[in-house]
Amino acid sequence: SSVPRITIDESLAASPDGLHIRLNDHWIAQERRHRHFRIPHAIAFARANGMDRMVIDSPAARFGIAARGKAYATLRQAMAEAGITDAMAREAGLRLWKVGLAWPLDAEAARDFAQGLDEVLVIEDRRPVLEPQLREALYALDARPRIAGKTTPDGAPLLSDLGELDAGAILRAFATRLPPALRTPLLAERIAALDVLAAQAAPPLHSRDPYFCPGCPHNTSTKLPEGSRALAGIGCHFLASRMDRDTELFTQMGGEGAPWLGMAPFVEEQHVFANMGDGTYAHSGSLAIRAAIASGENITFKILINGAVAMTGGQATEADTSVPRIAAQLRAEGVSRIAIVSDDPERHRGNPMIPAGVTFDDRADLDAVQRELRATPGVTALLYDQECATERRRHRKRGTAPAAGKRVVINPRVCEDCGDCSRVSNCLAVEPVETEFGRKRQIDQSACNQDFSCLGGFCPSFVTLEGAEPAMPGLPTPGGALPEPAPPALRDGAWNILLAGVGGQGVTALSAILAEAAHLEGRPVRSIDQLGLAQKGGGVYAQIRLGEAGAAPDSLRGPRIGQGQADLLIAADMVVAHGASARPLLSAGRSVAVLNCAIAPTAQFVRDTTTRYDAAGMQASLAAATRELVAMDATKRVLGDLGDAIFVNVFLLGVAFQRGLVPLSAASIERALELNGTAVARNKAAFADGRAAALETPVEAAAPKTLDALIAHRAADLTAYQSARYAARYTGFLDGLRGHASEAVLRAAAHQLHRLMAYKDEYEVARLHADPAWQASLDARFTGTRRRVLHLAPPMLGGVDAEGRPRKRAFGPWMLRAMGLLRHGKVLRCSWADPFGRTDERRAERALPGEFEAGLAGLIALRPDEAALLAWIEAWGGIRGYGPVKAARLEAARSRIAALERAMREAKAA
Repeated sequence: SSVPRITIDESLAASPDGLHIRLNDHWIAQERRHRHFRIPHAIAFARANGMDRMVIDSPAARFGIAARGKAYATLRQAMAEAGITDAMAREAGLRLWKVGLAWPLDAEAARDFAQGLDEVLVIEDRRPVLEPQLREALYALDARPRIAGKTTPDGAPLLSDLGELDAGAILRAFATRLPPALRTPLLAERIAALDVLAAQAAPPLHSRDPYFCPGCPHNTSTKLPEGSRALAGIGCHFLASRMDRDTELFTQMGGEGAPWLGMAPFVEEQHVFANMGDGTYAHSGSLAIRAAIASGENITFKILINGAVAMTGGQATEADTSVPRIAAQLRAEGVSRIAIVSDDPERHRGNPMIPAGVTFDDRADLDAVQRELRATPGVTALLYDQECATERRRHRKRGTAPAAGKRVVINPRVCEDCGDCSRVSNCLAVEPVETEFGRKRQIDQSACNQDFSCLGGFCPSFVTLEGAEPAMPGLPTPGGALPEPAPPALRDGAWNILLAGVGGQGVTALSAILAEAAHLEGRPVRSIDQLGLAQKGGGVYAQIRLGEAGAAPDSLRGPRIGQGQADLLIAADMVVAHGASARPLLSAGRSVAVLNCAIAPTAQFVRDTTTRYDAAGMQASLAAATRELVAMDATKRVLGDLGDAIFVNVFLLGVAFQRGLVPLSAASIERALELNGTAVARNKAAFADGRAAALETPVEAAAPKTLDALIAHRAADLTAYQSARYAARYTGFLDGLRGHASEAVLRAAAHQLHRLMAYKDEYEVARLHADPAWQASLDARFTGTRRRVLHLAPPMLGGVDAEGRPRKRAFGPWMLRAMGLLRHGKVLRCSWADPFGRTDERRAERALPGEFEAGLAGLIALRPDEAALLAWIEAWGGIRGYGPVKAARLEAARSRIAALERAMREAKAA
């Protein structure tokens, strides 16, 4: 029977008082019962129920393989890749033992397995568990086999103990350890292919590291006051240790702060912060706080209360971790100073459970609160209360939470691409966008979780739309019936699909949909998903192997795709697709990639907002690694047709299916989408839209503007900015450079001079916000807008924020009407009557175009190296932003401009 049997092996010595647990038992009796009776009976139980199996045996076996756990499936997959059948293995004298009970090892079964063998190869993931037990079990034998595993019998490295084994690693071990009869030509061929792939490997041009979700409370909560340091722990907040936030070290749950308790007496620093999530607090973190109180050291525990175990999927916490209850527990433990910081500090005020003396502060005052706690001796606590952004978004989608009350948008013409909004928000939903006036910023409405911290960026380009939701287009319908494509022919009874994307895009959901569609067709399917710490913003992969319809379930030996053996790559993200985890699975003779070539920002972009992505290089990398590359801007298409980028993966599946790259029927895929039960109509429409896109003739990209068209376009904008006379100055200067500079220099100069001349003073910001085309675009993109609010920092109103910068304020629709009038004040620009023109900022802006013109003309006369001259022109692009942001950028840019100019003059003199 397959049902485990409870058996008592009569040959074993019986425990005099049974095997059960009993009260008031002496510890020596417990130890004796456990070691001398219960463990032997556990081994007997495993033996009686066939947990350890001799999968392959041979009457003349001389070589044995022992494998356990998931590594067994990888081993079987490696054998299949090497062309080693069970019959071949028996004939060559191979014995294969699958160990089901890895500890304690059945020593008797191990000796039976090893009888007559010359060598045993142990296959197991990570650190050795089976191997040392096997050595111990076989030590008493007169004739012992050699044992290889993590090392060869001579001690040389063989199989890594640092991670999971893949089929490639096992194949290489085969090449040196298997009997000659099993070193097949196919094994040699696979090793050669692996060598070629290894030689072709190149570091990725860009990487996509896990990062905080857009709107994550930890974007703000993990910030520290200048001069402080924090300790990391287990939770999404651990990712702060990968950021420039002075967060270091980490411990197990319940060990938060322990490194500080040990080092504090020996270092000059007097205080440290320790991050802890509410889930960890419920699990064992409260014990860490108790230990810190006992130590008497100066430490502030920042307990980040987001209402979910977000790191592993948003489960509910194990206990009541509400703010009032934690505050009461901390006070009872002896924490005298407790501060509650929240995006809505009033929601807990007056709760009777909260102890006296607890303060309530807005998250905008986090820095000041932390400074005060840092100066307080002993153990203090900061309860940072803000709901997990991803969970809030899920609740809104499911209708279990109110819809967002407003949306944030950026006016791209007002935006200067200074990156201050990304700096203050640390948010991936603030992303770059290329426009005809250069790179700007936009809010990815598909990713935004309405945290609104980006509004703190010192920039007047932000507009909030109260009551608005993105306009959802009607469902697209293909023009006519879509033909069913011929399915692909499977290789060796399997079709290998690799999915690559960003955490939160639905990669693992698509994997489940494909597996369900295969199940509906009676196909064996094996899959494996890569999951990990806060993969939102990080690369996520799924591997799916589909078998022949009607084939036996075990016809697919393992779930992993071998190196170079992916038949299809569906990539919603190009950065992830060309990375180190995906590219080795591709091969130029076998793989086809269906690629979304739109690039979402990475963590690197948030850390360094000047980051530029080498899209052409990444596409070239994938083209070299595949036999065919199908690339398109799927994000743009899906947003236009379906209104939400979450459907990109299903859209790309439709493209791949229609090109005959998916061995499933459309009916099965559509039924699987129905069974998934999420946004069924739009997911089915996305699949159909992808199929239709695969049949369309690709539209060639528009050619870039000619130089004359570029200059004319910028001149027209300067006319609207000021006057035709002002624009004539621009065109006249550039015309004077013709014949003295290359087109590349003229293009760069045209762009930078326009930027410097069209500096964004009060009149220009008013003109761009009041622009009817911008207002119409908001009407087209959003529905339900009740009110439009601008976020500005007029200097005449005074006041400063936590960073000492002019305080931004919200202004209702009346400000937009006022801007419609203010824009006409441009006639005062640069005149004695300009009320805004007397500030240092405006004086500097008026002088910059003349400085640029004089400097460029002088350098061109030197005939410098073109690359150096272009670098000088580009350095002027560093002057961007508003107010204090622009002042800091101007100072840095002047230093770089002077250094480049000095280098060119010195090169000319030499």
